[in-house]
Amino acid sequence: MELKKLEYDLTVCKAKAIADVDTTADFFFIGKTDEEISLVCKTADVPEKTAERDDGWKGFRIQGVLDFSLIGILSKISGILAEHKIGIFAVSTYNTDYILVKRENFEKALTILSAEGYTVV
Repeated sequence: MELKKLEYDLTVCKAKAIADVDTTADFFFIGKTDEEISLVCKTADVPEKTAERDDGWKGFRIQGVLDFSLIGILSKISGILAEHKIGIFAVSTYNTDYILVKRENFEKALTILSAEGYTVV
């Protein structure tokens, strides 16, 4: 399985309003519930008004389009990283999964996954 490194720094935050999010940006995830508006975006694109933010994330995606019938892909990656005490923040899209780890663990995570048979590009 191939993992594609994202070359930019990421931030996980709580937006105060969806209108504050630059929806023309080329990379962001937004989720709204009855309790919050969560946003993952390039650190350079964080809205001025956020309720909370956590900088210092890097990420990679599982390459290709994952069929919904595939089971355990994210679980296996998160399990491998958990065994090495590396926490993740995961986001799933229609096509694939994105895994974020703190910047200081990023290269270690990719090295570990490479050793487990994943190809990192």
